[in-house]
Amino acid sequence: MPGPSIDPTERAHLRDPRGYTPPIVRYLPDSRVAGHVRRFWIPVWSLPPGEATVQRVLQYPVCLLVVSSDYARMVGPTTGLGRTELRGEGWAVGVMLQPATGSMLYDGPVGDLTDTFVELDRLSTLDGAGLARDVHDAMAADPLDEEGQRAAVLLLEDALARLPAPDEEGRLLNRIVEEVEGDPELRRVGQLCERFHLTERSLQRLTARRLGLSPKWLIQRRRLHEAAGLLRERASAYDLAAAAADLGYADQAHFTRDFRTVVGVTPGQFLAESDAPLTGG
Repeated sequence: MPGPSIDPTERAHLRDPRGYTPPIVRYLPDSRVAGHVRRFWIPVWSLPPGEATVQRVLQYPVCLLVVSSDYARMVGPTTGLGRTELRGEGWAVGVMLQPATGSMLYDGPVGDLTDTFVELDRLSTLDGAGLARDVHDAMAADPLDEEGQRAAVLLLEDALARLPAPDEEGRLLNRIVEEVEGDPELRRVGQLCERFHLTERSLQRLTARRLGLSPKWLIQRRRLHEAAGLLRERASAYDLAAAAADLGYADQAHFTRDFRTVVGVTPGQFLAESDAPLTGG
């Protein structure tokens, strides 16, 4: 069975500028698929007619499987800010895969999926159409019902449990990504090469082939995740120059430039959004 539900707070999930976020339940994977799955998430939303919300996410360096009330897709890594517009009523059951698993599911170079997606029924590695149908059946009665949600997650676990274990290169890739995400002192690609006894060229080729991303991107995205978490936690009381220093930036200008390039707003504007009253779910 799926693992326990976990803390719904996710630093990568940025607020809609109006403060709305739908209710989201997150589940840890069962041990049999932990080598392929980081976690599952299930948002359920209901918006008044004519209203919409854009949910923004600083994506992790992984592929996603998403079966929603409207579609079923494998989503590739997103280099910028992931944006999903929600309208009316709906739900989604998502799988955050382990870094190496995307290349095991997709029928080509993962780089072809960067910033795009493929319909689940186009994959030869899964019965995507059957899986989507079964997940829809599990969620049909009441998307907010925990029993139905766990049944949907179990269906996805059963499908992914049929994959072989990651190969040696895949395990190395997973360790590299874990190292970047877990160590805020790791700020240069050269440091990463030293820790894993790889040349920069070898590391670049590995991440391009199996992730569709660069090592520099991995480090920058980790820093922006940290920034979003710090700004959200401390809100307007946080000094942006101190934030830049805490995150290892040479100065506030470099921090502001990186943040605005990816998130679309400056850290100061993000602080203002974080201070806004939270509405909806």
